Amino acid sequence: MKKLILLLTLSTFWICSTQAQMGRYGTFDSQRSALPRGPGPEAQKEDPKTAEELVEEQMPKITEALELNAFEQAVVNSILTKYVQQRIELRILELPKDKAREAYERIADAQKEELKQGLPPEKFEEFMTLMENGFNAKKVKKDRKKKKKKT
Repeated sequence: MKKLILLLTLSTFWICSTQAQMGRYGTFDSQRSALPRGPGPEAQKEDPKTAEELVEEQMPKITEALELNAFEQAVVNSILTKYVQQRIELRILELPKDKAREAYERIADAQKEELKQGLPPEKFEEFMTLMENGFNAKKVKKDRKKKKKKT
């Protein structure tokens, strides 16, 4: 009888200690779940936007701030798409910082010159201030109103 009680007591302690080591869902790894999880963060990433998509997002703000007509809108759209595509390609190349900076400056200068040729001077100046303000149309409109009041 004593042997039976001792055997039951030892087996109870042994069962409790093994269950304490087991995690949820009957696995021995207490940190991980045995249930399958959804796709990882790599599978959930969205594809980067194309140059056309990026420009199309900004065009309503630019058109509203500069009051562009259809022709000017087409000119600005094509120029911006061209140079945004060049910037994307440059980013893909992963050049060293100094070479990348030089290339970005060349792209910006070429874009500026092409916009200067394609837009009237007053709209080009407004576009440059719009770019400096981070495409915030409200600031450009306020500046335009101030200029009109002065004249």
